[in-house]
Amino acid sequence: METMQLLPPRTNVRLPNSMRFFGNNAILTEPIPDSSVVSVECELNLTTSSSIEQIKEKSRMHFIEANTNEVSMLHLKNDCVVPVFSKDNECTISHHNFIETVLEAAHKFLPNETIESPEVMVSHIIKGRVPDAIYKPVSELLDADKTIYYERMAFCFEIPSIFEDIEGNRVNLSIGGVRSYNHENLFSKKSSEKFKVFIGFKNMVCCNLCVSTDGIKGELRAMNSSGLEKSVLELLRGYNPAKHLHLMNSFSNSYLNEHQFAQLIGKSRLYQYLPSKMKKALPSMEFTDSHINLMSKAYYQDENFCKDANSGDLSLWNLLNLFTGANKNSYIDNFLDRSLNATQLTEGINMALHGDDKYRWFID
Repeated sequence: METMQLLPPRTNVRLPNSMRFFGNNAILTEPIPDSSVVSVECELNLTTSSSIEQIKEKSRMHFIEANTNEVSMLHLKNDCVVPVFSKDNECTISHHNFIETVLEAAHKFLPNETIESPEVMVSHIIKGRVPDAIYKPVSELLDADKTIYYERMAFCFEIPSIFEDIEGNRVNLSIGGVRSYNHENLFSKKSSEKFKVFIGFKNMVCCNLCVSTDGIKGELRAMNSSGLEKSVLELLRGYNPAKHLHLMNSFSNSYLNEHQFAQLIGKSRLYQYLPSKMKKALPSMEFTDSHINLMSKAYYQDENFCKDANSGDLSLWNLLNLFTGANKNSYIDNFLDRSLNATQLTEGINMALHGDDKYRWFID
C-alpha cells in the first residue's frame, strides 16, 4: 500500500516517540510493548471456564448508556441461544461471531497496534425455556431451564496506540458495531443480514464517540462471516483518520455565543414540528427533546464541556461533545445514526458561523 507524508492536523501537537502510517494517512502512535498487544487468538478462545452471566455494574463510564447493560464475550458465547430464520432453520450470525469477525478484521488491518478487549453493551433481553421446562412454574425454573438472547447489541474496542490530543482531551481510535435483530425478518428464509460498523475516535475524558461520514456503514449486509469481514475491511481502508482529526481540531477554533446556543436549543425543539415541506429544505436533526434537555443542562453543569464561565461562549468542540454526550442515552439501534448526525450538525454550524447559509436557520 502506498503511503504519503502528511503534516499533523495541529502545529502544537505533542509528538510521540514514533509515527506509523494508517492506510494512506500519517497518524500519531505510541510505541507498543510486545506484552501489551492483545492477540486475536487469545481474545477468541475464551472457553476455559464456566460462562459469566453478566459483568457487574462498574463505576467507569460507557460509550452508550440508555437502558443497556454490559456483558462479557463469554456470556454471549456460552449462555445465549442463537436465533434462526424460522422457515429454513438457518442460523443467524450471532452477536459474539459478529464481534469476533470485526476484531479479526481490525487485527489484519492493524497487525502491529494495540487492540483492547471489546466493551459489549446489550438491551432488550428475549427470554425462553427449554422443552423440558415448558410446564414448570416460574418459581421452580432452574438456570438450565432458561434460554436468553439479546435483541440489540453494541460493542466498541479501542486502539489506544493511535491517538490525538484535542483541547486537552485525548481521543483514541476506536472500532465497533451495532446489531439489532428487530431489523431482520426472522420469520422468513435466510437472507442477507444487516449490521452497522464504525471506526472513529473515542474521547477518553467522557467515552463519547465521534464518527465521521467515511467512518460508518449504516447498513452493512452479509450472508456469512467471511462476507462480513470483507465489508469491514473495506470500511477500514476507506476511512481517513487524518481528515477526521483535522475536522475535530477545527471545531476548537469556532465559538457560539450564549444567544446562538439558545437559538440552537430552541430551533432544535421547533424542528420536530415543522411542516414537512420546510423540514425537507433543512439539514437533518435527529436529536429529540430529551437529548436537547440533556444538552441544555450540560451547557451550564458539565465539568468538561460547559460554557466559558466569563464570556458564556461555547466552542464547537464542546458543542460536539454535548451532542455526543446526550447521544449516549439513545437506544442501541439509533445510536450510530445520531453519532454521525452530531458531527454533521457541528460541521454545518461551523460553516454557518463563517457565512454558509445551509445551517443558519439553527442559530439565527
